[in-house]
Amino acid sequence: MTTDAHTAIVLSGGGARGAYEAGVMAGLVEVLGLTAVDTAPFQVFTGTSVGAINVAFLAANAHRGDMAVDDLVRIWSQLKLGTHIRFDPLGFIGVRRRIDRLLGRREDRSHGGALLDGRALEEVVKTSIDWARLHRNIDQGIVRALIVAALGIANGRTTLFAETAPKCDFRPSRDPRRLGVEVRITPDHVMASAAIPFVFPARRVQGAWFCDGGVRFNTPIAPAIRSGAKRLVVVSLRHGDGSPMAVEEAVYPGPVTLLGKVLNALLLDPVTYDLQVLDRFNQMLGVLDDALDPQARARVDEVTAAARGQPYHRLETLVFSPSQDLGLLAGDHLRDARPGFDLGRIGRSIFRRAARDSATWELDLASYLLFDGVYAEHLIDVGRRDVLARAADVRAFFGA
Repeated sequence: MTTDAHTAIVLSGGGARGAYEAGVMAGLVEVLGLTAVDTAPFQVFTGTSVGAINVAFLAANAHRGDMAVDDLVRIWSQLKLGTHIRFDPLGFIGVRRRIDRLLGRREDRSHGGALLDGRALEEVVKTSIDWARLHRNIDQGIVRALIVAALGIANGRTTLFAETAPKCDFRPSRDPRRLGVEVRITPDHVMASAAIPFVFPARRVQGAWFCDGGVRFNTPIAPAIRSGAKRLVVVSLRHGDGSPMAVEEAVYPGPVTLLGKVLNALLLDPVTYDLQVLDRFNQMLGVLDDALDPQARARVDEVTAAARGQPYHRLETLVFSPSQDLGLLAGDHLRDARPGFDLGRIGRSIFRRAARDSATWELDLASYLLFDGVYAEHLIDVGRRDVLARAADVRAFFGA
């Protein structure tokens, strides 16, 4: 592993909220004044769930200084709810698969059943990312590593699918709950990482079934570090500190509400914890550097390297999270737009409930499922403005 201060972009998961990440990237490019002929600011790309989709696009365009973020913004802005997301309750309960067998249709064994039919969204991923260019960027060392996380359903282990440059010394964790696998990243790996349980179909990759890596590992900071990154830009999709621990409500929350809160717990809450742990480690290592002589400090590194495969070191971090509640933005959009797409009974119920002025609980789930270009533009604008508001921090971090 080289001693260069490689910089990583770390993107977490959150369904349609991922448009905010595109806005952050657009803001970074604008603040740094990057153009296509410049050098990209990142060498390591890690992501989970929708973050895996976004980092795959960025890595495929890392030969450009601006990483083609205008195209990424355009892709998000052109999503159409009625086209790219279809509710599929028959597929969820397995009826559609049985009907196909009865009619003699060829059974698709690469997808599981889920509430949503994500095939149109998958087609966007396949066609919008230049996969040949992605592999070339990695082979040429422009991209040091691309790592996406998915959860193995059979073994319950987080699998880190990693495609690394020839000179990258990627050291997988010794944690038995995690498994590092060196592969050529394909759309299947990325869609497996984005397969939110019960919402998007699980994916079969190399004979095994996988679902959203955010279930147990939503902020892939560790694999970025293990790929040699010393500096991290982390984008969280969680706004603020959340709601009070106890809120008095008149009625019991229904399944729509519960699913939204479960997704919050799986995809958003771990980000805050991971960043807190990272900050504590930075503080602890600072104390050790000040208190120990070089020989004692080297001994600490030897012990930690023996235990986890590499020593700890302090990391520079730049963290962005939404300055506005993305759930409330979803409600505002639904009340203003009143989309008339044919989403089936379940889809109309979810979005109609979320569009009510009194809606509070339903907005969480709506914000994950609202793959709509106009809503995405709102989130992109928030992300861009959040970066512009911290332009001085950005320039200082990148030494611009």
